[in-house]
Amino acid sequence: MRYLLTLHMNPTLWATLDDDQKTAVYEGHGAFTQLITESGEMVETKALAEPAETKTVQVKDGVVQTKNGGFVDSEAFLCGYYVVDVESEARAVELAAKIPDAQYTAVEVRQVVHEA
Repeated sequence: MRYLLTLHMNPTLWATLDDDQKTAVYEGHGAFTQLITESGEMVETKALAEPAETKTVQVKDGVVQTKNGGFVDSEAFLCGYYVVDVESEARAVELAAKIPDAQYTAVEVRQVVHEA
């Protein structure tokens, strides 16, 4: 089963972390990536740009409308994800707890129900 593990950034919270904590998060991602690569559970991972670098596109009455920023108007934003291929939801949750972001925000675990 494949699961999407989403990471969310809160810039206000991030600003409260000291340099050692930030370094631990970065290094923790390296260790996590190595863990899931070596276990064969890694499918892919991506880091995403901040909302200020994002365009949101909608079509209303056949007219394409774009705006700067993300779809959800919130201080916290989707900043990256991992896709893992695991035996169970329990394993996906176990892996999510190993992602350093889980210490400060949260990691969402969502099953992938369709792939093309």
